[in-house]
Amino acid sequence: MTGGPESGGRAGAGGTAHVPAGETRWLAPAKLNLFLHVTGRRADGYHELQTLFQLIDLCDALTIDVRDDGRIERLSGPGGIAPADDLAVRAAQALKAASGTARGASLRIQKRIPIGGGLGGGSSDAATTLIVLNALWECGLSVPELAAVGLPLGADVPVFVQGFSAWAEGVGERLTPQPLGSRWYVILHPAVAVSTREVFQSPELTRNSPLITIRAFFQSGGGNDCESVVRARYPEVAEALDWLARRARARLTGTGSCVFAECASAIEAERLAAQAPDRWRSFVARGLDRSPVYAQLEGRR
Repeated sequence: MTGGPESGGRAGAGGTAHVPAGETRWLAPAKLNLFLHVTGRRADGYHELQTLFQLIDLCDALTIDVRDDGRIERLSGPGGIAPADDLAVRAAQALKAASGTARGASLRIQKRIPIGGGLGGGSSDAATTLIVLNALWECGLSVPELAAVGLPLGADVPVFVQGFSAWAEGVGERLTPQPLGSRWYVILHPAVAVSTREVFQSPELTRNSPLITIRAFFQSGGGNDCESVVRARYPEVAEALDWLARRARARLTGTGSCVFAECASAIEAERLAAQAPDRWRSFVARGLDRSPVYAQLEGRR
């Protein structure tokens, strides 16, 4: 399903992919939407949103080798996604076109972030590819320039390029860094992938939520406008939400299918994850204020 090492069951706290000694694997973190309001629909079909992105330490791992022949190849990756459709491959191609470099790259992608789970794994893989190849190819693009290259690939790519947990507006590209401190989450992944396109094209989706401020969110919270649509169309997600809601404040991330709850500690998150039915994957994740790929790059300098 995800091409990662775990096909089911539970992943423990600190879900970063293992990096063997002597080998550089670049980490691509997942995200949670702590709320998601759809505030309008633009003439081009894109939706105006408000959301708060929380980066988490559940990560895919990418191995990226520079090639001198100009070719871009994915040597390994998720089996359900053709290399030509992989956002990491498309990101490398987009950066090559934008920079004019003659170099190429070989990509290997180890998936741990569930596909179709609303955790942004494909977008994060694309962003990590852009960040790393910008350095390895010596393109010299700034973070805003990289975000602009990545935006056509997906609305979540810019927040991963920026590399900070952030308040987001527009289609997700207007970002305000928002430190969230140390937080722990339990995440459940029902055995289903949700189509983001299907949810946003749904006629019953609410598209007129009023704008709120960052202060108002932290005072009173917010919901996920996609939840009612996903509940109605994906009973597996509804079941997971109901199960988690009996034990904590359950929320849907993005368009799902993953659901999550914030916990007071890693121990509490581990305890709750251990109670989850075996038919669901469960993860314990720590919130991150900064993407690990930037720390990795600094460590190589």
